[in-house]
Amino acid sequence: MLKDFKAFIARGNVLDLAVAVIIGAAFGTIVTSLTEDLVMPIISALTGKPDYSSFFIRLGAIPADFTGDPNSYAALKEAGVAMLGYGAFITALLNFLIIAFAVFLIARYANRLFKGLEAEAPPPAAPSEEVLLLREIRDSLKK
Repeated sequence: MLKDFKAFIARGNVLDLAVAVIIGAAFGTIVTSLTEDLVMPIISALTGKPDYSSFFIRLGAIPADFTGDPNSYAALKEAGVAMLGYGAFITALLNFLIIAFAVFLIARYANRLFKGLEAEAPPPAAPSEEVLLLREIRDSLKK
């Protein structure tokens, strides 16, 4: 069984998948930083809202022993209050759209690259005189 496992791991597509997962995780971190540290502050400056991640609708009651800020999404979430965090959802949606667009651009570029690399089929060679003669004989025999 260990031998089969080694053969499975050593296959190229498994290693490619592992590399893709690692690069994808690193790319996700970069996109999260891009969204939270660059895009959302610009959107906040344009709309006058300081932080979209703190936009929420409280659905449940605040616990009696709660001592934090009742307007803080993070504090209420930590206390276990049921909420709709639509600001955090907007941020996550922007993260997704940025990643999806980047993957689209990579796939589009890769498709163009692979189309250019595909070997074009060489044009068929002209038949030799012997082949032409044999074809004439065949056609004569059919008649």
